[in-house]
Amino acid sequence: MTDESLQLDPNETVDLTNCDREPIQFLGNVQSYGCLIATSSDFMVKHVSANVQELLNIDPDAAIGGRLNDLLSQRMVHDLRTKLQMLNATMPTARVFGYDVLENGTYFDISISAVDQSYVFEFEPKVALETRDEMSLVQPLVARVTRAPDVMKACEQAAVAVQALSGFDRVMVYKFDDDGAGEVIAEKRRAHMKPFLGLRYPASDIPKQARALYLRSPLRLISDVDGAVSPILPATNVHGKPLDLSLCVTRAVSPIHLEYLRNMGVGASMSISIIKDGKLWGLFACHHEAARYVDFERRTAIELFTQFFTYELIQKMELETRLKTQETRQMHDNLMVQISGGADLIEGFDSIVGELSGLIANDGVAVYTDGRFASHGDTPDEASFRKLVRFLNTAPSGQVFSTHALPAVYPAIEDQDADVAGVLAVPISRTPRDYIVFFRREIVKSVKWAGDPNKPVTVGPNGTRLTPRKSFDTWSEMVRNTSARWSEGEQMVAEGLRISLTEIVLKLTDEANETRRKAADKQELLVAELNHRVRNILNLIQGLVAQSRSGASDVATYTKVLDGRVHALARAHDQLTNQEWSPSSLRQLINVEGQAFLLNGNDRVKITGDAPMLMPEAFSTLALVIHEMMTNSAKYGALTDRSGAVSIDLKVQADGALIIQWRDVGGPPVQAPLRRGFGSTIIEKTIPYELKGKVETRFLLTGFEADLTIPSRFISNEKEPVLPTTQSNDAKPMTPDVLLSGEVLVVEDNMVIALDASDIISDCGADHVHMAGSVDDALAILEKADVSFALLDVNLGDQTSLPIAAVLAERGIPFVLATGYGDAQSITANYPPTHVVKKPFTAEKLRDAVFRAVN
Repeated sequence: MTDESLQLDPNETVDLTNCDREPIQFLGNVQSYGCLIATSSDFMVKHVSANVQELLNIDPDAAIGGRLNDLLSQRMVHDLRTKLQMLNATMPTARVFGYDVLENGTYFDISISAVDQSYVFEFEPKVALETRDEMSLVQPLVARVTRAPDVMKACEQAAVAVQALSGFDRVMVYKFDDDGAGEVIAEKRRAHMKPFLGLRYPASDIPKQARALYLRSPLRLISDVDGAVSPILPATNVHGKPLDLSLCVTRAVSPIHLEYLRNMGVGASMSISIIKDGKLWGLFACHHEAARYVDFERRTAIELFTQFFTYELIQKMELETRLKTQETRQMHDNLMVQISGGADLIEGFDSIVGELSGLIANDGVAVYTDGRFASHGDTPDEASFRKLVRFLNTAPSGQVFSTHALPAVYPAIEDQDADVAGVLAVPISRTPRDYIVFFRREIVKSVKWAGDPNKPVTVGPNGTRLTPRKSFDTWSEMVRNTSARWSEGEQMVAEGLRISLTEIVLKLTDEANETRRKAADKQELLVAELNHRVRNILNLIQGLVAQSRSGASDVATYTKVLDGRVHALARAHDQLTNQEWSPSSLRQLINVEGQAFLLNGNDRVKITGDAPMLMPEAFSTLALVIHEMMTNSAKYGALTDRSGAVSIDLKVQADGALIIQWRDVGGPPVQAPLRRGFGSTIIEKTIPYELKGKVETRFLLTGFEADLTIPSRFISNEKEPVLPTTQSNDAKPMTPDVLLSGEVLVVEDNMVIALDASDIISDCGADHVHMAGSVDDALAILEKADVSFALLDVNLGDQTSLPIAAVLAERGIPFVLATGYGDAQSITANYPPTHVVKKPFTAEKLRDAVFRAVN
């Protein structure tokens, strides 16, 4: 599927015995879309490709052995020398785009590389001279990858982006496994093409030499598998060695690989290396059904996108690793807490087996310590386990042992009544005898191979040589006597478990004593804190009892006033204790106090503004103040009749202080009291005295007003959760989630907008979205695909989408027009009647337009 053997050195007889391949000789040549000149360090021409005369109007026979200055202009040679200055180990090639090499208006893209003692210059005729800005497409495409929630979704978005940039029919993200085999983990293809997603390809498909060269030269293009090639002249230098073409972008590929591609029905291919930590993580593998040339400038943009994608890939992989590490650390800590409590591993095994399985996935766990055995799940019996322990004792001491193919290293397991194939053994003592062992059953799994992995090569017509497979039908291999592999992360967890358990065994006694000491200290502190709080509450109640006598005309009044104040304190205390003496909601305090007076009429107390949380030190004080203000409003103010209400606005200031604005509204006229009672004293004096805040009160005819300022140290940074509001009856009904089905056409000449629109259309239920950037492309899709809906951009560069709309209307296919023009009506007047959405459109606007169009 990928560039099999294409990067081996030309004319080299390569020993592939270590790659399960036979030797084969490749000829040095270049593809027809470019030509090559190689010089020595003093710019003496050493090699040329035979087609330099066709492309550069240079006679190959006259060129070889001459000076480059005699073939190209002085300005050209000067600029090439300048670019050579940029070459180094980290930048092995330099590039020039759109250069008038012959100074006759014929432009070329140029690649420059240095190999051994040679400078290699490759020239590709410029296919388009119009203003282009491929690099501007890279950033929005990378942004789509960045928004992806995980690695797999990022790979899917990357496949979409590379297809959009390259125009290839199929783009696959091909990931290498630890064993060298590859798997297609993401794919973007034309609707009529057979999917390759999920197929695996044997490691021998890409020899080790080819993989090494993928690291050096990250992008390879085969524009036409049936295209002509141009040989290098002379084929070898004076020492009989061919020119090293490993860094050449126009280098031709082996006929073996071309046959490989033809067998797959591929007319052109391109591969881009995905390199992580200096290693080949995977490839973008691109296939086209016909010949397709992607010019050097656009290929450079694709390389740049791949570099950014690799960075995002690493970020997402590291994030997943960190999240997994945090989760593992938490489970690991939970396990350590249970073990470090002093429980014997055997006696407490049932209580910790869940945590062990949470750390490392398994089918069974067994523990063996001090000659005692306990197990859970699918494990060997005790007698078989003891034999296995003797085998484990032969492994290096104090190290975790793991294998996913136990019968291969311990054949005796097949003679025992145990259905296990994978073992991860964690030693938990300094002597090689005590273990926690995780087991995995044999997993007979069906692997989708794109051809028999054991017979990827056959004897060809020219003898024992590399010969590609003729069939790419899925071939299933049944994997026996193996389990799922133990991942690197699981082995790291096992190592951490080994260290921790070894230390725990040595420290159990000290930790138990420390735990008891801390518990005694904590209990003593709690008793002291409780004693302090009880004394404070008793002193406060004593003050309320004494002060409430003033102004009480009789015992009944006194009792009622005192009862209300004590109940206010009780309600506040209940709220505090429910919050475990942590910051509590002021809104809830006001609501509770309002309910005490109004019962079911609490809607007459209206709270607006912020939702502050009060520190416990200020809560009881505010409870008394709010109680007195609510009492006054119920006795003399707005709450005395049904027409009035209390408005309370809460505002947290920039410095963290809180301002409470209390307003009685709609009640009877209010007069200032002739004398100040204890209630007024609580309202006006308590906050300034106890909290060092401010209080301003105003007795207006329209109602009582108060502004209370609470210092910032009594306001917590915590925020009270805001409950979602219920949607009103007159709210706009939601558009159904599923609006479309089948195949949908998006016609848009801006690729990024087309991709975003395709995402929205897919969310509307479309099974497959075709994208077209021109009228011809769109009409071609309509001829082949059974399109059920279309989104048309009105303006397509120097065209309009009117011909497409006419075909859709004739076939009765609903569509929506998109336009950036302000006067949409005049622009779309010639179109068949339909709905119009203006740019920039949101997902909601486009969904509404789709809903109207299809209903």
